[in-house]
Amino acid sequence: MAEGNTARHWIAGEWVGSSRTSDSVDPATGEVIGAYAEADAALGQAAIDAAAAAFAEPAWRLDPMLRATALSHLADAYDARMDEVVATLCQENGKLGPEAGFEAHFIVRALRFAAGLALHPHGRVTDTQPGRQSMSIRQPVGVAGLVVPWNSPAYLCVRALAPALAAGCTAVVKMPGQAARTAALMSEILASVPELPRGAVNVVIESGSEVAQLLVESPRVPVISFTGSTRTGRLVAQGAAAHFKRVGLELGGKTPHLVFADADLDRALATVVQSCTVFAGQFCMTGSRVLVQRAIADEFTEALAGRLAAVRPGPASDPASEIGPLIDKASVARVDAAVEAAIAAGAKPLVRGGPSTRPELAGGAFYHPTLLAVTDSALPIVQEETFGPVQTVQVFEDEAEAVALANATEYGLSACVWSRDADRPVRLARQLDAGLISVNSWANLTVEFEEGGFKSSGVGRLGGLASVEDFLEYKQITQDYAPSGG
Repeated sequence: MAEGNTARHWIAGEWVGSSRTSDSVDPATGEVIGAYAEADAALGQAAIDAAAAAFAEPAWRLDPMLRATALSHLADAYDARMDEVVATLCQENGKLGPEAGFEAHFIVRALRFAAGLALHPHGRVTDTQPGRQSMSIRQPVGVAGLVVPWNSPAYLCVRALAPALAAGCTAVVKMPGQAARTAALMSEILASVPELPRGAVNVVIESGSEVAQLLVESPRVPVISFTGSTRTGRLVAQGAAAHFKRVGLELGGKTPHLVFADADLDRALATVVQSCTVFAGQFCMTGSRVLVQRAIADEFTEALAGRLAAVRPGPASDPASEIGPLIDKASVARVDAAVEAAIAAGAKPLVRGGPSTRPELAGGAFYHPTLLAVTDSALPIVQEETFGPVQTVQVFEDEAEAVALANATEYGLSACVWSRDADRPVRLARQLDAGLISVNSWANLTVEFEEGGFKSSGVGRLGGLASVEDFLEYKQITQDYAPSGG
């Protein structure tokens, strides 16, 4: 809830301010749209203490029906305020209306799915010999520390929070400063659900990493779920290792499109462009690498360049906008520097986008899409996550080379295969080092199935039946039940 126009923290069922505040900024205009209270270690510790106290009460962790009801009612509460969620994402996060709607629509579905998971904490029981039974039960680990990124804060928070609550954990959610107003709205929605005990979910906002580091280091937080960069993910894993914590990491990606000569080229072109412009390329599954079979390489690349050059940047308030802003102007400078370095290293600019020069967009963080032709997979622009609307294009001869190029990075979050051949996509899907393979589509996410990465794109899975695994501990109980002397 905002006090005046300042977003505050939600700790132990109370709104909490702090002595230090920062500005919330609309990335499409550069205008200040409010302020938010900055958390520090003391507030982070208060949130941990509240979550630990809530976990100590048996009702929440021992009553699956209570948790299922709370998650179902939380879904209803989000559904009732979905227009506000979308509007907040557009203003604070820079998303265009359809993009904000795309993010938000996953929220209710994920909560309803998690409500079902809460009722099915499957265990096993069997007689291991006459008069002796053994059972395996699963019980919640404890307080979950959830560190949420700014690029899709509304859904990526719920994606981790829903299974944590379904398992019976309580949570401290660390939201980034760029998503402070989303955090405040989420806290209002949480506060409206009477089945959620005070302190079961605590939300703190910070622009730095003091609270996040506390969550990683605290022995009272046995599980961490982090979504963000691979570099930071490594630091999280190293810090959590001191206490042998459960760690779920969804990290960076360099999604390749493998476009074969027998693909539906019009459909592929439209989606490849979209995969570059959605969220202005600030998406872990941004289609940043385009691999095209030689027989169609010239035709496809020319058409792709034409479409990217015609993309119109603009704010969510303009219905003609086709790509929104980056999160801030520092990101514009960072992306442009990466493009310049790639060109200096030998990449050929087919479309040299860059910071927008349109006067009406001067206050915002807009960046026109860029397309670079490359022949060397070792270039940093191919190997490193750009987190902006930049694509590289490479040519391959056959399936073997396509797979080799696709797998030639440290990342393995997602990949796309474009072909009319009925067997090729399934054949290649088994060879690609990626956690999500989209066939004749892109980022084809389904909350009912597991999502996560191979290699340096992370560990663990969110979504699907496995989403609760990080938040549950196994316990074996063995009992001799035969009569005495039997």
